[in-house]
Amino acid sequence: MMERELLEQLNIWHEQDEYNRIIEHIHNIPESDRSYELVGQLARAYNNTGRYREAIEQLLSVHEQGAYDPLWQYRLGYAYAYIASYDKALLAFERANELLPHDDSTLEFLEMLRPKAEKMQQDLQRYEAERDEWERRGTLNHLRAAPGTYAPASFWEQSDYAIDNHVSKPFDEEMIVSIERELGYKLPASYIQLMNTQNGGVPTLTAFPTQGATSWAEDHIAITSILGIGRDKMYSLGGEFGSRFMIEDWGYPDLGIVICDCPSAGHDVVMLDYRFCGPEGEPCVVHVDQEDDYEITYLAANFEAFVRGLVDPDTFEIFDEDEQDS
Repeated sequence: MMERELLEQLNIWHEQDEYNRIIEHIHNIPESDRSYELVGQLARAYNNTGRYREAIEQLLSVHEQGAYDPLWQYRLGYAYAYIASYDKALLAFERANELLPHDDSTLEFLEMLRPKAEKMQQDLQRYEAERDEWERRGTLNHLRAAPGTYAPASFWEQSDYAIDNHVSKPFDEEMIVSIERELGYKLPASYIQLMNTQNGGVPTLTAFPTQGATSWAEDHIAITSILGIGRDKMYSLGGEFGSRFMIEDWGYPDLGIVICDCPSAGHDVVMLDYRFCGPEGEPCVVHVDQEDDYEITYLAANFEAFVRGLVDPDTFEIFDEDEQDS
């Protein structure tokens, strides 16, 4: 099939929402034979199936040709926006607007992205300051799995429900490697240490203070469990309602690993966020709120800081009562 005819057919499939058919057809063409236009069509299909990282990989493979193409910039910005890389998305859409001014869709993305990119920059500054402090103290990833503060009897709530749905069987190094490969990120050492006390479950302390309001409360978020390392329980990293399920089926941004579920039954989660450190680094911890267009709220510089910052939710109820009395 001549390329012009092929591109016409791909556009027909696009209008018919046959995105996987587009991907399959272009995959059957050797990479060395794919033109710039075919790479763009493949990236568009990846974007429309939620495979944003693959779209970025394709687009960057032809970045020299795309640098002066507003459509290439738009597709790149779109992919970055949906993995919450708001800084890179903003740069791409600003460039698209320079090349093709006043496009309504581009302007809409720019309006949405500017406050998100600014907030992301503020979160990065906070992350770097808190990370540097942890490194200065030399205590990062020293969460003790031995009896003590994080012993199962004190950290984890024991119940039949937790055992049936959350507490996974003990794991080995092979399971860690397998889960990391599946999720695409290295698990923090402090998380692995905590899972050695009990592999997932319901903690006794379930609230974490925030500097701003979320859909849950004005000054804190709440969790219902911490996911364990495995696939055997519904609420484990690789389980039925695990990290990839929440990203692929619920639309959460692919910025890392869903690590905690929340009382909203899927409408907000806590995630390990690797945007500032890369897939092999030490992620910060964020709250992602589906009810507010997947708004991201920074919580802690690392998993250990998050665990140490958990408090009894009754603390906030007491504060509320005190404020009402006054």
